[in-house]
Amino acid sequence: MSALDHVAISTADYPTSLAFYEAALAPLGIKTHMKFEGDDGNVAGLGTEMPFLWIGDGGKLTGGRVHIALRANSRAEVDAFYAAAMAAGGRDNGPPGLRPHYHATYYAAFVYDPDGHNIEAVCHAPE
Repeated sequence: MSALDHVAISTADYPTSLAFYEAALAPLGIKTHMKFEGDDGNVAGLGTEMPFLWIGDGGKLTGGRVHIALRANSRAEVDAFYAAAMAAGGRDNGPPGLRPHYHATYYAAFVYDPDGHNIEAVCHAPE
């Protein structure tokens, strides 16, 4: 069985983006596990047990943005993600709520990170 192992994105302001992700993803149980900081650049790996989201200081992407959807265990986690992301400087791209056009129990929230990437927390479970 194949599965997504990890995603890496580039940031324009590494310290600001790292602080945003650490705060916004904490309600989902996601934290920084590894940091590589040096002359060749800065990279941090975030995840639950192992890093699966890597952010680095390679500069802001041009010509588009990234959409990352992270699974939440409950609707309360989606709500907490949204509140934490907004408090950490995120911009609203869709407050917590049902998105029945995806499926009947698709409960999600969307925020833009400091670089304009669309970050989503989603819970598929019924309330």
